[in-house]
This record gives sequence, C-alpha cells and structure tokens, in this order.
Amino acid sequence: MTVEHNCSENQEQEHPPLAELVRKVMLAGIGMASLAQEEAEIFIQKLIEKGELAEKEGQGLVRDLREKRHQKIEERLDHRVATIVEKMKIPTQSDMDTLKEKIAELSKKIDDLKQ
Repeated sequence: MTVEHNCSENQEQEHPPLAELVRKVMLAGIGMASLAQEEAEIFIQKLIEKGELAEKEGQGLVRDLREKRHQKIEERLDHRVATIVEKMKIPTQSDMDTLKEKIAELSKKIDDLKQ
C-alpha cells in the first residue's frame, strides 16, 4: 500500500459521502420534530378527553401542526443541505448556469474573432 493510497483512505474517512451526511441531517431533524409532534398530539388528545376542546377542533389543530412541522423540517433541511454543499465546495445549479452563460459568451466572442 502506498502513501498516496493511505492519504486518500484518510480523506474518505474524514469526509463521508454527501448522501450520508444528508441522510444523517435528515434523520436528526425528523427525529426531533417527531418527538415534539407526538407530545403536542398527546396534549391535544388530553384536552379533547377533558372536554376542553372539541374533537373536530383538535383534529384541525393536529393537522395544522403536522403541516407546519413538515414545512419547518423542509426549510431546515434545505438550509442544512445548502450549508453542507457550501462547505464541501460542491458547485450548485446556479454556479453551473453561470458557467454555461460565460462559456456561451466566450464561444460567441471566439466565433466573432474568426470572422
């Protein structure tokens, strides 16, 4: 085994693949949100059982909480993925589009110079 081979193995261990990082971030976020959601639903169910909240209203609250939780998870996940991508210096679609535009401009200038 060469020194170069050892270095590449160490780098792979230090920086897991992007998919694995994203998976871990998603699981952590979903786990925390699920616990909070369960506690809220239990609380709402207790209010319904005590007669302090109508069942239909309770179901509406639970539905609203689920929708908001889903939206927040999605926002947090988007932010975390963007942070990971930035840290790993992976070009974004926007970066690629900008490069395509610059290449097209340069190609046009080259074509104009040839004439």
